[in-house]
Amino acid sequence: MTHPPLEQLLSLEGKKALITGAAAGIGKAIARRYAEAGAALQLVDLHAEKLAKVAAELSDHTRSIQTHVLDLSDKSSITKLWASFGDNTPDILVNNAGIYPEKSVLEMDEVFYRKVMEVNLDAVFWMCQEMIARRIKRGGIIINIGTIESILPFKDGLAHYVMSKAGVIALTRALAKEYAKHGFRVNALLPGGIMTEGTRAVARQILQLKLGLLKVGYDFQQRLPIGRAGQPDEVARMALVLATDLTSYVHGSIIPVDGGFLSA
Repeated sequence: MTHPPLEQLLSLEGKKALITGAAAGIGKAIARRYAEAGAALQLVDLHAEKLAKVAAELSDHTRSIQTHVLDLSDKSSITKLWASFGDNTPDILVNNAGIYPEKSVLEMDEVFYRKVMEVNLDAVFWMCQEMIARRIKRGGIIINIGTIESILPFKDGLAHYVMSKAGVIALTRALAKEYAKHGFRVNALLPGGIMTEGTRAVARQILQLKLGLLKVGYDFQQRLPIGRAGQPDEVARMALVLATDLTSYVHGSIIPVDGGFLSA
């Protein structure tokens, strides 16, 4: 058995990667790491200005960046996106986009519920379907981004979000079993306690509320054995490794990136 050099194993030169939710947070961090590793990027997000800014920031790291402003709750938009690639389909798909508006089960209506499911779960399914259908003879790499709350819910008001992300875990395992024989490698990352733009905004809101709600944030910090919140780049590094030949035998895995939260 040959042992390629580490530099070769970690390279994404000649690879094309599609990343959803790439305008901020974990998606932006993954895009940066993939660009540094030499991948050509297809970046997807709903926010045009933020997406363009990310593309400009990463232009020095890769020769090829294309952006796509897309509403992932619209299946026809996903179909059109993949059709636009022709035979030049991405080798790597990172399903990172997700929304997590808070609302209790009793307050939720069907429109609110459906929107969360369409973005967080349905879009992941349709993205995977398109990639597999178009690369069935070539294979590829799929990395789905879930959440530790799909295994151990912590915060109230997120039952719909937790449910959608639990579906992502189930989908990951099913695709891994069904399509390994076609050359697809499918894994999922479960971030937890990551300090993104979204979580910072929530933290600011909590600081403006009554002291009783501050206990939620305090309790969460107490549950992290590592003793601190994580950064988007710490998830991005794992996403990079999963996209490379360094993890060629990692398949169907659900990997927490949570500072030890699930083990606490």
